[in-house]
Order: sequence, then structure tokens, then C-alpha cells
Amino acid sequence: MPIAGKATLTQYIIEERRRHPGATGALNALITDVSLACKAISRKVALGALGDVLGSASTQNVQGEEQKTLDVLSNDMFLRANEWGGHVAGMVSEEMEEPYLPPQQQYPRGKYLLLFDPLDGSSNIDVNVAVGSIFSILRAPTPEADAKPEDFLQPGTEQVGAGYAIYGPSTMLVLTLGNGTHAFTLDPQLGEWVLSHPNLSIPRQTSEFAINASNSRFWEPAVKRYVDECLAGKEGPRGIDFNMRWIASLVAETHRILMRGGVFMYPRDSKESGRDGRLRLLYEANPISFLIEQAGGMASTGRRRLMAVEPESIHQRIGFVFGSSDEVARVEAYHSEEPQDTYQAPLFGKRGLFATAA
Repeated sequence: MPIAGKATLTQYIIEERRRHPGATGALNALITDVSLACKAISRKVALGALGDVLGSASTQNVQGEEQKTLDVLSNDMFLRANEWGGHVAGMVSEEMEEPYLPPQQQYPRGKYLLLFDPLDGSSNIDVNVAVGSIFSILRAPTPEADAKPEDFLQPGTEQVGAGYAIYGPSTMLVLTLGNGTHAFTLDPQLGEWVLSHPNLSIPRQTSEFAINASNSRFWEPAVKRYVDECLAGKEGPRGIDFNMRWIASLVAETHRILMRGGVFMYPRDSKESGRDGRLRLLYEANPISFLIEQAGGMASTGRRRLMAVEPESIHQRIGFVFGSSDEVARVEAYHSEEPQDTYQAPLFGKRGLFATAA
């Protein structure tokens, strides 16, 4: 029922189901299970050192990154919350090399695929900075059968739902089912998600950008040009002063942009040869892109619409630029122009702060 005149998550997804008379309710049930996992993770995150969950797990994930204790716990919470209901045919996680299939003798297979990053930004856990969980929902090509690895290789345009939970001063769940982007705040006394921010909308223009400037020496000319113009401020070609932000938590960066606008860039660069970017396409970039587009923003590889990319592997990485549409379009336009291999930028050019003179 509504709480203080606001809808709960349960009421919202029931109303969405009524828009589709042929729906079985399986998607609603899956979202409820995901939201339960997020509640459990939120509690663990909130306990911090008191819950003895900080620090390293002394293991690495499939990408060779150090796993935090909470990475492992959060992954297990997602699996346990979503394997039993008979709604998924398989799951993919950042923390597992291969897709996960629910135990065959115990649980039935469903018609959806769940892809997730159980704890994005976990490197910030020990310093008490906001972290989150990201998820994407796809239709299983063969419902009620074991999912195959290639079943997950669907472009972002095929998503039926996506969202994230952010564990900050308040715990929030941000969700899209293709009918706008909506944010629910967890009422800790009732244990209910309450619709606090319906129909989020990202302004087309912004004066705020987020990028990891420590990688500037590896950036492509188009990115160097864009950042330099922002930093030039009112005296530069843009004619306005920009502010730069960087949290190193994709969920926190996304949440800020959904709430007040901005542009986020983790572009392809030359830091690691053979890698097209840092962020994972299937369970980070695609779900965030769906949320951003449904809020009126734009999500791109830097060159083209991100959700149109045909995945090649489960843990594929990609360059990612998203946020206020005018700024994302500008980045794409700079990439489409002739590369300026000798671009001279006051801050990031050959004679700038981050490179020695030739």
C-alpha cells in the first residue's frame, strides 16, 4: 500500500504489470528477489568494521582484481536470493568466470537472465565512501532450460529491466523497466522501498564532468581536447566554468548525474594495449546506459550508442561516456573529426603538466 502518499516498490511493479495483461508476474518476482539481496548487502555495508567485513578476501576475480571480503559476500547474497524462485535460467557476475546455473535438482529454470556487479566501487569500502550494486535483466533465448554462455551476449537494447542500489547516507534502489527511471528510498523502519524520486530527468546541458585525470597521458586526442576546453573555463572556447568530480564508484557517479546532471567519462585509452576500456559492458555499462537513456540522457562508447554494441564475451570491457546529452554528443563529435595526433593542450598537451617537453 502507499506510504505517506508514496508508492512502494511492490505497488509500482504491480502497476507496471497491469500495463501488460499477458505478463506472468515472473519479472516482478525477480525484481523483488534482487531488491531483497540489495537490502541484505546494505545491512552488511552499514555495519562496516563492526560486522568484521572490511579488508581483502585474499583472492582475485576473473579480471585479476583483488576481491574485498564484501565482494565475495555480496556475490553470494545475489546468488542465494535469486537462484531459488524459478525466475532465472542463469546468472553472470563480475566475481565469477563462468555463468552460474541454479542447482538443477533443487530449483526450476526460469525465462530470464540476471547479470550483476554485486558490489561496485568496493575499493572505497574501507574509507566509507558510497558503493552500490548494479544489475541487468535479459530474456533467456531458451526459457526454462540451462542458460548457455552465448545466451548472455545480447546488446543492451534487449534489456527488459536494469537498475542499481546505492549504499550511502540513505539506501536507494534506482530502476527502469523501459518506462522511465525511478528511484526508491529504503525506509529502514518499515523495510520497504518507497518511491521517492519518480521520473528522473537529466538536463541536456551541464557544467560538471567526471574523469580520472591521472590517466590523462593515455587519453585519445578527442578526450584531451574536450577536457582541456572544460578546464579553460569562461576564457576558453566553451565560455563557462566547469567543475570536475571523481568518486571512483560508478554507482555514485551515476547517481549524481541522475539527480543533477553532468557527464561521466571512462574512455578507451592507451594505458593497456588490447583493451577497449575499463568498465564491463554487460553488467556495468549496459544497465547504466538503460537507466541514463530512460532519464533523457545519452550513453556512448565515445563514438556511438553503447547499447547498440554487440557483445563478444561475457566479461568484455568498453569505453564509456554518459550523462547530459549535449556533452556526450560533443565528445562523439570530437571523435568523429580527424584525429589530432599533435593536439596542443595547455594542460594535457606535449608541454603540459602531465608530459615533458619534446
